[in-house]
Amino acid sequence: MSEINNESDPINFPIAINEAELAKSLDPLSYEVLRNGATERPFTGEYNDTETIGSYRCKACSNELFKSETKFHSGCGWPSFYAPTSDDAVVLIEDRSLAPRIRTEVRCAHCGSHLGHVFKGEGYDVPTDERWCINSVALVLEPK
Repeated sequence: MSEINNESDPINFPIAINEAELAKSLDPLSYEVLRNGATERPFTGEYNDTETIGSYRCKACSNELFKSETKFHSGCGWPSFYAPTSDDAVVLIEDRSLAPRIRTEVRCAHCGSHLGHVFKGEGYDVPTDERWCINSVALVLEPK
C-alpha cells in the first residue's frame, strides 16, 4: 500500500478519469464521494448490511478493492472490511480535514477516487485490527 503524508504530495494514478463523462454516468452523491471526498450518511448505503459473496470494485474505474470474505459488521453505518484485496489496490493519504484529529483516507490506486477511511486499533475481532470504513456509493459489488 502506498502511503502519502498529505494531499500536497503529487500522486500519479495510472487511470485518467474524464470528469465530465464520469459526472454524467453517476448519480450526484456517488460523484461527490468519489471525486470530491464527500461521505454518504451512515446506515443508508446499499452495501452496509449485505452478505452477498463477491468482489467490491471502484465505481469509477472497476478496480477490484475488497472481497466479501474480508467484510464484517462493525455497526458504524458503512460497509467495513478488515483488508483490501491487495496492497496495490488502494492508496492511503493522511487526512487532516478534522484537525486536530488525523485520519487515514483510502483512495483507489488506479484512478484516485475517494473511498472512505481506515481506522486501526479499535479492538474489532478481525485479523488485522483495522476497519476499512468505505462508502457504499463508491463501490460496485460483483457477485461471485
